[in-house]
Amino acid sequence: MAISLTKGQKVDLTKGKPSIKHLLVGLGWDVNAFDGADFDLDASAFMVGANGKCPTEQEFIFYGNLKHSSGAVESMGDNRTGSGDGDDEQIMVDLSKVPANIEKIAFTCTIYEAEKRGQNFGQVSNAFIRIVDQDTEEELIRYDLGEDFSIETAIVVGELYRHGGEWKFNAIGSGFQGGLAALCGHYGIEVA
Repeated sequence: MAISLTKGQKVDLTKGKPSIKHLLVGLGWDVNAFDGADFDLDASAFMVGANGKCPTEQEFIFYGNLKHSSGAVESMGDNRTGSGDGDDEQIMVDLSKVPANIEKIAFTCTIYEAEKRGQNFGQVSNAFIRIVDQDTEEELIRYDLGEDFSIETAIVVGELYRHGGEWKFNAIGSGFQGGLAALCGHYGIEVA
């Protein structure tokens, strides 16, 4: 049975289950029916060091850079509509391959061309992140973002982080204005 988290809650992932290695991080959402234009939400992962920044732009995993060179983090691609039930986008994480200089993997969601299309997360509902042990197919954690992000175009949904040799998950649910560029700036990635 999955642990259901609320904003700000932290939970141990590997303390009671040291065998966990392969995680599926699923993100999903629904777009409110009356909002007409198509929404294209994108899940990304930022692999950050002790300073809270990505060591290089290669640690930013998104639709333009699907897999980290270590094989530790891989995006399964871009779902451009978000239609249907279940996960809309998935990111695979192999904890055994995460480089030693990476202390945290932040999972984010942005709206593609949000400003141009006049869209924000206030028009998105039922957003969630879930973490599944790929080897057993057991859903370990689920965090439903109940908050109303009326002006935000980017969200840090949650993060995996190392603490005392264990991996933990933190339900963040923090919104940003400025879309993907704002997130990249926050994590030390320069955007052209």
